[in-house]
Amino acid sequence: MKQSFQRWSKRAGELKTEIYAIHLAYKHPRVPWYGKILAASIVAYALSPIDLIPDFIPILGYLDDLIVIPTGISIVIKMIPADVLVECREKATLEMSSGKTINWAAAIVIVIIWLLVAVGAVVLLLRIFRVVK
Repeated sequence: MKQSFQRWSKRAGELKTEIYAIHLAYKHPRVPWYGKILAASIVAYALSPIDLIPDFIPILGYLDDLIVIPTGISIVIKMIPADVLVECREKATLEMSSGKTINWAAAIVIVIIWLLVAVGAVVLLLRIFRVVK
């Protein structure tokens, strides 16, 4: 049981490093535009507090985290040049071990996007029910 937990914990750490490496690759000039779009989407989804399927739903709540994120990572990795990916992984590992990975600007942008989506949904519902004209 303890070995299983350690293995899962190690894999979670590797996944965090991989997501941060993809974040770094997004900023790299040699990554094609379509790779940057997918990389930004995967990183935003991974860091977002809102999931496609809420985590409180038994079993299904974690399926999106177990399927969507790893699948997205594997697809975006194919779009990043190999040498760029190696460079970004090394930098991610180094920065994560030194604790320099907190990016408050990215977190604020993600929260603002979700707030705008929520406000848009409320306005749409109010218009549907003819409360707002």
